[in-house]
Amino acid sequence: MHDVKAVPFLDLSAQYKELEAEWFDAIRVAGQSGAFVLGPNVAAFEKEAGAYTGAAHTIGCANGTDALILSLRALDIGSGDEVITSPFTFFATAEAVTLVGAKPVFADIEADSYNIDPERIRERITPRTKAIIPVHLYGYPAKMDAIMKIAREHNLAVIEDCAQAFGAMIGDKRVGSFGDAGTFSFYPTKVLGCYGDGGLISTGRDDINERLRRLRNHGAYKAYMHNEIGYNSRLDEIQAAVLRIKLRHIERDIAARTVVATEYDRCLSALGIGLPARPSYGRHAFNIYTIRVKNRDRVRQVLTDNKIASSVYYPHPLHLQDVYQSLGYACGSMPISEQAVSEVLSLPIYPGMPLVYVERVADVLKTALKAAG
Repeated sequence: MHDVKAVPFLDLSAQYKELEAEWFDAIRVAGQSGAFVLGPNVAAFEKEAGAYTGAAHTIGCANGTDALILSLRALDIGSGDEVITSPFTFFATAEAVTLVGAKPVFADIEADSYNIDPERIRERITPRTKAIIPVHLYGYPAKMDAIMKIAREHNLAVIEDCAQAFGAMIGDKRVGSFGDAGTFSFYPTKVLGCYGDGGLISTGRDDINERLRRLRNHGAYKAYMHNEIGYNSRLDEIQAAVLRIKLRHIERDIAARTVVATEYDRCLSALGIGLPARPSYGRHAFNIYTIRVKNRDRVRQVLTDNKIASSVYYPHPLHLQDVYQSLGYACGSMPISEQAVSEVLSLPIYPGMPLVYVERVADVLKTALKAAG
């Protein structure tokens, strides 16, 4: 065993210390300017994020959930419409569909990537289907070429849920630049995270760019003039300022995450457990490092007893959530997702995580697997 005892799931303190002086300078400048909402930092961040993602337009908003809702609204998706998405993701993906009055339709995932299976999407299309929301789960880019082909064949909109995948790539393009819109969350735990809530929408479409900018600001097309009902969903200057600082380091941070993931792969390869797949067609951003183990809850308890933090993303699939009972899904209807929720276990990963922590996790995990049978 190594000298390391406790291993946190996430430690943002080292990164904060590195950025602290620049961060406080940014707050001071923003304060002196008197512009706190939709000011120069937001405009600059939108431009810089657009250059990074490759999207023609990027629109800051309050959070990743709002980014989904605003995108659905901008694409005129609402009552009577169906939107196909994954049952194995954070609740907000389906929640946003419901909140605009549409119906989420779930299609099962691929066992290796945990992303929606394009072939299962085909099976779920009906005359009411208006859009697909693929999720780039854990930072693994979904099969956008296949998904976009299906969308074009059936005249469907595509909204990429990129909440966990800022910087993930397919070929030489970054996620968020394939569909009609891409939605991002800047919750502090994300690949690119702010110090609070924040979100972004990317799009190549001029028409929905203008509408998204109205919708995020109460549907106003100019001050006090409104041509539709919108939302109060604005990215504030302080969060935009820290995002601008952190965006400059994003490639370094993704590389650092990949170093940790590669070390996990090396240390865990002999344990006979499911390790994260790597996309042959692009780059994993490794927002989350997720393994698969039998007797997951027993294994996790041994880790906890040994002060190794872990998490389960996600313990209950969306199609079996209480709130969606009316949709009529039964146990067994999404078998790959249903197996995944009982086996996935996410281990600590973050930029700058000491590799000795990885070795400590591997040592305890080996013991945990033996104890769990």
